[in-house]
Amino acid sequence: MASGCIVGAVEDHWTVGRVAELAGVSVRTLHHYDEIGLVRPLTRTAAGYRAYSAGDVERLREVLAYRRLGFGLQEVADLVGDPSTDAVAHLHRLRGLLLEQRDHADAMVAAIDRELEARAKGLKVTPEEQLEMLGARLYDAIGSAYTATRRTEPRIATQIWDALGDAQTVLNVGAGTGSYEPADRNVTAVEPSAVMRGQRPAGSAPCVAAAAESLPFEDQSFDVAMAVSTVHHWGDPIAGLREMRRVARRVVVLTFDTDEPGWQDRFWLTRDYLPEFAAVLADFPSLAGMADAIGARAEPVPIPWDCADGLFEAYWRRPGAYLEDHVRRAMSVWTRVGPEAEQRAVRSLSDDLDSGRWAERNSDLAGLDAKDLGLRLLIA
Repeated sequence: MASGCIVGAVEDHWTVGRVAELAGVSVRTLHHYDEIGLVRPLTRTAAGYRAYSAGDVERLREVLAYRRLGFGLQEVADLVGDPSTDAVAHLHRLRGLLLEQRDHADAMVAAIDRELEARAKGLKVTPEEQLEMLGARLYDAIGSAYTATRRTEPRIATQIWDALGDAQTVLNVGAGTGSYEPADRNVTAVEPSAVMRGQRPAGSAPCVAAAAESLPFEDQSFDVAMAVSTVHHWGDPIAGLREMRRVARRVVVLTFDTDEPGWQDRFWLTRDYLPEFAAVLADFPSLAGMADAIGARAEPVPIPWDCADGLFEAYWRRPGAYLEDHVRRAMSVWTRVGPEAEQRAVRSLSDDLDSGRWAERNSDLAGLDAKDLGLRLLIA
């Protein structure tokens, strides 16, 4: 048995000292995390000392990783305490953040090299050029995986904003980074993820850290509550929808229809390469059930062939995009199906694109400007 484990325990446990040694942190740090409830091991050794289970170690790994990426303790607590995020989702998120940091560093090195080259040639470097490597243009150029692919699609936005009608006060539930928030209304955003809140651009609507199922607002506080491509992330979608109905006089929700028999065959990606998608939405409420919960009617939302928002179905006429890792990372589906299914789907799609089989199977898509792939707008 490994050093630091309890003899006779059902599963291995590690002492505080052993964990500190493995993680490269001090015992004092671990005690502090215990005191503030961030990582609180409940198991005791035979001598009465606290010990870490495998689950405790996993949580600590996430805490330390986010800390080393620069997150504050409260932000870390929000991240690791998110009930909608499992270990695999944290790994994908951490990977994306690390790649973003690497891109930031690479871009800064490139800017420094340019300045060094200019100075070596005796060229004058302007203050603007000196600050460019730290400024907005650098970060606009490199971005992050999510903000690089998930943005407002104008044609879908028009349909959503038309549904808002003459509402002046808007609550955006599950707001993410702020896509589809109307600029001409008084918007309040709700987003439980600290990572997503941190990616909202400067000047965005004020954002409250809360979950859809428990909105911290009085009854009928807003003209309308909206939710865009987020309901499938909620722990209890029906409860969240009813909360939206409680706090607003009207409700507008962009969601997905799984009522139609064989719905997963509407999209070639789920039909031919990712059958696991059906299991991802196995417990998702029916469209009829969601509509009934808020008294809504449903409108189809066609997806343009050149959709600017990198949602899961966006590239239905641009299949090569699904081979790009940064594109898939902005789609929660891939995290839900797991790496094995993802790698198999990507490999099979790549083979079919190379052989021409994909083009043969989907020749009917070539002339379409938009396609109904199950997106629905619920309007109540």
